Amino acid sequence: MTECLLINKNTNNMITVPNTSKIVFLSTFPPTQCGIATFTQDTINAINKIYGKSISCEICEVTFKGSPSPDSTYHLPSKDIDAYKKVAVAINKDPDVKLVHIQHEFGLFGGQFGNYLLNFLTEIKKPVAFTFHSVIPNPDSNLKALVQLMSSYSKAIFVMTNKSKKILLEDYNIDEDSIAFVPHGTHLVDYENSEKAKVKLKLENRLILTTFGLLGEGKNIETGLKALPKIVKEFPNVLYLILGKTHPNTIVDNVDVYRNSLKVIVEDLNLQNNVRFVNEYLKVNQLIDYLKATDVYLFTSKDPNQAVSGTFSYAMGCSCPIVASKVPHTLESLTPDIGILADIQNVDQFANATLKLLSNPELRTSMALNAYAKTTKTSWENTAIKHLRAYQKIASDLDIVKITYPEIKMDHQKAMTTKLGMIQFAKISEPDLDSGYTVDDNARALISICKHYQLTNDQSDIDYMKTYVNFIERCQQTEGNFINYVDQYDVVEPRNIDENLEDSNGRAVWALGYLLTLHNHTLPFSLIYKANLCINKSLNAAKKLSSPRSIGFTIKGLCYLYSYIPSMPLKNIIDELSEKLKVLYVAENSTNWRWFENKLTYANSVLPEALLASYLVTGKDSTKKIAIESMDFLISKMFVDDKFKIISNKGWLSKGAIAHQYGEQPIEACYMMNALDLFYKSFGDLIYKKYLLLAFDWYLGNNHLNHIMYNPITGGCYDGLEKENVNLNQGAESTVCYLSARLLAETYIPKKKNSYITKVKSFTNRKEIASFIQIIS
Repeated sequence: MTECLLINKNTNNMITVPNTSKIVFLSTFPPTQCGIATFTQDTINAINKIYGKSISCEICEVTFKGSPSPDSTYHLPSKDIDAYKKVAVAINKDPDVKLVHIQHEFGLFGGQFGNYLLNFLTEIKKPVAFTFHSVIPNPDSNLKALVQLMSSYSKAIFVMTNKSKKILLEDYNIDEDSIAFVPHGTHLVDYENSEKAKVKLKLENRLILTTFGLLGEGKNIETGLKALPKIVKEFPNVLYLILGKTHPNTIVDNVDVYRNSLKVIVEDLNLQNNVRFVNEYLKVNQLIDYLKATDVYLFTSKDPNQAVSGTFSYAMGCSCPIVASKVPHTLESLTPDIGILADIQNVDQFANATLKLLSNPELRTSMALNAYAKTTKTSWENTAIKHLRAYQKIASDLDIVKITYPEIKMDHQKAMTTKLGMIQFAKISEPDLDSGYTVDDNARALISICKHYQLTNDQSDIDYMKTYVNFIERCQQTEGNFINYVDQYDVVEPRNIDENLEDSNGRAVWALGYLLTLHNHTLPFSLIYKANLCINKSLNAAKKLSSPRSIGFTIKGLCYLYSYIPSMPLKNIIDELSEKLKVLYVAENSTNWRWFENKLTYANSVLPEALLASYLVTGKDSTKKIAIESMDFLISKMFVDDKFKIISNKGWLSKGAIAHQYGEQPIEACYMMNALDLFYKSFGDLIYKKYLLLAFDWYLGNNHLNHIMYNPITGGCYDGLEKENVNLNQGAESTVCYLSARLLAETYIPKKKNSYITKVKSFTNRKEIASFIQIIS
């Protein structure tokens, strides 16, 4: 474990601040085959993925017989009453353990209603959190007393439905402040329609119905089977996949009574050609493949009190249209735009609902997209963020955390790029060819691929650079300016006449200039030559720009050009353009409004960044002064309560007005990071570095929805953050800006991963320590 050693000025003692704190999960765990074991594994994997640099998850495995998994640190034999106290004592001895999270189901623990667990709770000295996987309504006095007593040992009780929360409040009188509603996690998948997914499994030309999970009577698979003859009559090519092994607790003397009973039903109804049992405990990737190929998912549970179902959540996450029994989880989650509810064990309702969906492919497609959109916010990555927020309220030692940056994946940018250039929009993650191409997007794509090449020296990036430069060159006009819009057939679109294209001109110059900074990186001479030719051809048009942001982008590009081939005429153009911005600033600047216009809109940070870049070329102190003043003002408006808050595109922020909320665009975080990077490298002030990393944290879930803005499966970025949801389309603008931001953030990761010692004489409390670590890390 790495450590940071600090000096407390009041005691003059060293304070050891571990960079890794431990959370112990008390639960079943794979290879035990049960839903809670899988849930715990998924939760731990998500926390490790997001917070693995700061938090280590350990397992105290609950077993019913036999030895624990080799992955477990502690072991709790469920029926051994003495073991509960012993394992609590062992956990107490480890000072790095900051919290114990108990996955609670009454059947997991010994005694009446699992009351052996009280022996653990009375001995454990660490903060405790619960996840209640079952919340039983209308409890008798004994059950109510036990749940209240268990809850008294914890200040964080996780539930996965609002119904469960309501029961705890009304039937058990649990304090609402201790209840955290976090829906069951779902796996992010790369969206694809079922027809495409069927090919991989060789299920073409079949209509696929699916049910999965550990088989047992509670699954009520027989309802699906009995509904099948009516369905097959209209759709003879239907195939009902029953995925999963039988629950081990239901197999007696090696006889699988329940599965055998299902096979009898299949034979009696003559469904051998329409039913397939996949008697395996499927790995997650296998399961996802099956679910993505599913036309209708059948959730046939007969438990009226089932608070939550992992199988149902998985199906929604894989964009399955669903026909489901009316249990608390489905009643709360299955809206009419996602699926159809049926009464428990009502064969006719299941058959009719399934027929309705199979008869209407357009409805299924709509439901699939709606399910995908709804469950993205409950991805395991997002639930990990919500868990951490709750943990921090009850375990003070978890206030120092470091987010693990996601893998750099250029896959989606490359998938969005054709021989002509980068396509403008995507439908979810599928490139939308009809949307055509823009100079804006290809310029930004050129910058992100250049950054990737700088970082990795990946030779395959060069072909993409050529594509983007060729597109920019194709859009350059005789006078040196650029058109912006080209359709999928390389035909100029009418919008080039109607819209103000100054910003796209500026972005083209910025990207070409950025490429020229790589002239010493063994790039082909022809590529450097073409970029240099284009940017020099644009100089006369650049002098005529009047839009502030187009001027800002252009200054950045010309400053890059100046670093490649300095010249007095170029220096003069940079200065002339900077003077235009300074005139705007002087006209609008006042005591409480240090800005160039009477409102903050989009790409605001480009303006102070451009002036600072200009100062570094011209050395003009007046340019530097305005750059710093305007940047400080912008920081004051966009960093609030240790969060980066993007100016809303719902109405911008006018001088003297209250800021609009929501409508946040991913591009803004990237622009702000670029500006802060230049300010930090120019002046060395750590506050700029702190804000740069905070801006990147916006992509990682440090926003009002606690929602990650990138898709770790595709490498794309969602198009916008709204009040209650994200725009799941992963278009060019958002994707390349996220990638540029991620690549920039990579340069701020310390290269040395050994432990380090920092001696500071001014810390008096943990908040100061946390603030310091946040800056230096």
